[in-house]
Amino acid sequence: MEILIVGTLEGQIGAASKIAIAQGGQVSLADTVEKALEILRGGKTVELVMIDVKLDIYKFISSLEKERINVLVVACGVANDTSLAVKAIKAGAKEYIPLPPDPELIGAVLAAATRENHALIYGDKKTENILKIAKQIAPSEASVLLTGSSGTGKEIFSRFIHDNSKRANKKFVAVNCAAIPETLLESELFGYEKGAFTGAVARRIGKFEEASEGTLLLDEISEMDIGIQAKLLRAIQEKEIDRIGGKAPIKVNTRIIATSNRDLEAAVKEGTFRQDLYYRLNVISLHIPDLKDRPGDIIVLAKHFIKKYSELNDLPMKDLSAASEKALMSYDWPGNVRELENTMHRSVLMSTGDEVEVVLPESAHHEEAGEAPVVGQTVAGMERRLIIDTLKHTLGNRTTAANILGISIRTLRNKLKQYQEEGYDVPPATLG
Repeated sequence: MEILIVGTLEGQIGAASKIAIAQGGQVSLADTVEKALEILRGGKTVELVMIDVKLDIYKFISSLEKERINVLVVACGVANDTSLAVKAIKAGAKEYIPLPPDPELIGAVLAAATRENHALIYGDKKTENILKIAKQIAPSEASVLLTGSSGTGKEIFSRFIHDNSKRANKKFVAVNCAAIPETLLESELFGYEKGAFTGAVARRIGKFEEASEGTLLLDEISEMDIGIQAKLLRAIQEKEIDRIGGKAPIKVNTRIIATSNRDLEAAVKEGTFRQDLYYRLNVISLHIPDLKDRPGDIIVLAKHFIKKYSELNDLPMKDLSAASEKALMSYDWPGNVRELENTMHRSVLMSTGDEVEVVLPESAHHEEAGEAPVVGQTVAGMERRLIIDTLKHTLGNRTTAANILGISIRTLRNKLKQYQEEGYDVPPATLG
């Protein structure tokens, strides 16, 4: 694992580095937040940042979020820096390591950072058959197109293909084409030179370069603007990209996996997706069924999520009640695995008895709404109520809410912005 240490760590850099290296890590150093950002912008594969608690951690993490650089950040400081430790955690640091460093504690943090967070849990024969095919095609260099509804786990399957490929020891980089505004997606994919446009304060390596020799996942590629599709096609065909503001093309060796929750053939006929790009991506195609169509996965996943969120929240492990198992199997899961995970997370937190009892969204809605009349309410008002109620159910998770509602994340965000401007209370956003 590649570790970046930022700051002086109260003179404990040597000790921390020695422990990290002994745990199998490779260490790079940066004495300031600005130099750390330069290293990360350069596409260096860093999985963990250990940053001095006396530095501006809020500024650092805000910059990471603004530039969509995904890396685990832990703060380090002397044991009596309690207020700074609290401040660091509030700023977004995932852990606080007191100095001088303790080998067991650093080892535990490194183990947590490298732990497999994308386990493919299944129990259905359909899923097993898909994995057999995925494992068979993984060692090839061919592009792969994964189709299926939102929330079915297409990114998890993508990682499975990468992990079973010849590129497994190289980087896996994911880009959500639906979550990044069209105006920013080109720079996100291909990078830019300093001064290429307003706000380009330093050179930034794009995801294509970052994933070179590894795998690039283009998640929900159907949402990509057709103008950028032409540049993507060239990058795949010629194995080279142009940074925005760059003077010469840059060679890349990147395997592409793309996902879509829409019918790309229909998009081609509609003129919103390039036919030549579709053929280039669709060398190998795998369809991931909805969760309701692979029922053998439901209880296995539900118990997995109970264990995950019991451990995460330091709660006692409980069994799933028999009544809940029956209810889970009879529900149709419009939000698929993502909705199941959210439901089990909430159920673990709300459970008060000896077993986990699940209240499904449909049941919860009917219990709260009853037979409330809708005569006299406008369509817009009903839509607003439905959207906000769904957000409350998902604990503010925009992605899950959009999946349940059957609308794009962009449409949901536009609606919520409108409601806020109109003075309505909108549940705050949560990660996921």
